[in-house]
Amino acid sequence: MGSMTVSEPAAELVARSNRLGADPRNTNYAGGNTSAKGTAIDPVTQQPVELVWVKGSGGDLGTLTAAGLAVLRQDRLNALVEVYPGVDREDEMVAAFDYCLHGKGGAAPSIDTAMHGLVDAPHVDHLHPDSGIALATAADGEKLTAECFGDRVVWVPWRRPGFQLGLDIAQVKKDNPQAIGVILGGHGITAWGDTSAECEANSLDIIRTAERFLAERGKAEPFGSVVPGYEALPEVERRQRAAALAPVIRGLASTDNPQVGHYNDSEGVLEFTARERLAELAALGTSCPDHFLRTKVRPLVLDLPPTASIEEATLRLRELHLQYREDYAAYYDRHATPDSPPMRGADPAIVLVPGVGMFSFGKDKQTARVAGEFYLNAINVMRGAEAVSTYSPIDESEKFRIEYWALEEAKLQRMPKPKPLATRVAFVTGGGSGIGKAIAQRLAEEGACVVVADLDLAAAEAVAKEIGTTDRAIAVVADVSDGAAVEQAMQAAVLAFGGVDLVVNNAGLSISKPLLETTETDWDLQHDVMAKGSFLVSRAAAKVLIDQGIGGDIVYISSKNAVFAGPNNVAYGAAKADQAHQVRLLAAELGEYGIRVNGVNPDGVVRGSGIFAKGWGAQRAAVYGVPESELGAFYAQRTLLKREVLPEHVAAAVFALAAGDLSQTTGLHVPVDAGVAAAFLR
Repeated sequence: MGSMTVSEPAAELVARSNRLGADPRNTNYAGGNTSAKGTAIDPVTQQPVELVWVKGSGGDLGTLTAAGLAVLRQDRLNALVEVYPGVDREDEMVAAFDYCLHGKGGAAPSIDTAMHGLVDAPHVDHLHPDSGIALATAADGEKLTAECFGDRVVWVPWRRPGFQLGLDIAQVKKDNPQAIGVILGGHGITAWGDTSAECEANSLDIIRTAERFLAERGKAEPFGSVVPGYEALPEVERRQRAAALAPVIRGLASTDNPQVGHYNDSEGVLEFTARERLAELAALGTSCPDHFLRTKVRPLVLDLPPTASIEEATLRLRELHLQYREDYAAYYDRHATPDSPPMRGADPAIVLVPGVGMFSFGKDKQTARVAGEFYLNAINVMRGAEAVSTYSPIDESEKFRIEYWALEEAKLQRMPKPKPLATRVAFVTGGGSGIGKAIAQRLAEEGACVVVADLDLAAAEAVAKEIGTTDRAIAVVADVSDGAAVEQAMQAAVLAFGGVDLVVNNAGLSISKPLLETTETDWDLQHDVMAKGSFLVSRAAAKVLIDQGIGGDIVYISSKNAVFAGPNNVAYGAAKADQAHQVRLLAAELGEYGIRVNGVNPDGVVRGSGIFAKGWGAQRAAVYGVPESELGAFYAQRTLLKREVLPEHVAAAVFALAAGDLSQTTGLHVPVDAGVAAAFLR
């Protein structure tokens, strides 16, 4: 029995899918699906078998691999037609696809499998191009489709994705042998071809022809005139205002479920939010199922100009948020049936702020970013539809049927359990090396989005790159002793992820000298970085945390030396004692906002430590009369546990404080020193 390899039809399909998915004009991220039919040898019977390869559920065309394909037997798919119980029970057919699968592995079949398997063409593409959806959502879309394409592309009225839609398109293909594809009302396009190349060419023909039609036939300014005073602010001012509003908006969007945010101030967004028809069109919501599943039924729109004060804008956002929640609950109540899934949350996924941009939200950064990309797709769709007709999305009841579809709920229930720090945004100072690097990496491993802040930007960038893409970590330059620099770094964090939840004051340096050799410069430098620096970072973070209104954590990496008087380190020890008392002071002050402030007191972290590598190790080794290479072992032997402390042990303590099990703990210092009796807290 021979091993199964990637077949030629599958390889062609993956290549075609990657090309189509690489251009956002063709389809949105994770939107649409493609297929190919062909013959392979059944490894059991060694006889030819007709198969269909289809992009699986949840995959993305641009990054599709062979592992992301579902492989099904064509004869068994065809047999489903004879047992199809009708449109009222078509959801049952999704489970039946599993009994049509061929071989082991592969992706789960998507809801659109019937469209691909039943259409009598060797290759099929189903895509969500903005130009195609613009025609699909135009009030007279059927007429416009005929004008645009003649009889080469056929109009198919809106029908929810599923088995019946597959049958409908198969019949259209049979009845219109001259056609290369269809416009699916309210949804997108489907094209086919006898070869992979022909199918791809037909898809692109439909998309580009629709683009030209809209450009040539479309009227100028379909969104109406610019409203005076609602124009985009200059970039620096715009981003400052966005950073001021983002924590407030993120807190509102997290009322039911914690969310990560994304900010988009692209030209398309700013142009839409400046126009007189903004509120009218936004209220209509999106249409393509992929769009509103990500963006919710409609966005929240701030109805104030960007010249309004931050206080006015904040107050109005809170009022609009309450109204949005009431409206969403009413939408749910209007359409829910006894077997509908529970309401998943009444907060907006998209918030539009004139002159500033768009804030989008999701369970992680990628989801938040993609939601914003989908709404930009929706803006393009509205522009195209309004340019040649009137934008007319599918009915609200149909949107609800898809948003609270049992199949969609089942997909959500299959999602893996989120990691402990999912939805948390961490800001780690001194994150470019040593203990800070270990903390940044551990928090990211546990699900947090991480801002790696360091005076050495190159080091911070290297750590962020190790963690992953900018959806997981970013690097910012931060001189923590400079208040303006700290504010800029915090602004960058807020614009990247919507806010901040967990701040780790780790940046530091060490000067080991006797009292009489310690200069004013030594003292000032030590205190500027650690005492003053921690104060500046905590102050900037506290404003964000308070504006968010969802609590948070500030963790100080202090030291055993905060409570233990060691020789020849008066400047370092005094600065660490200052940090230790900041923990107590801020815990007392910020508790009313649900902000917990705790500390970690490490000792003897030699291996992997940035501080010890920059001279502190040699200085302390000289003090204790041991070779620098043996300093870690020396520290270990003076502990109760006789164990060396490493950066990852400190990172573990930070995680323990922030992960939730110690949710009622604030003002605590956790020793991570392998047991130094003289440093026991009293």
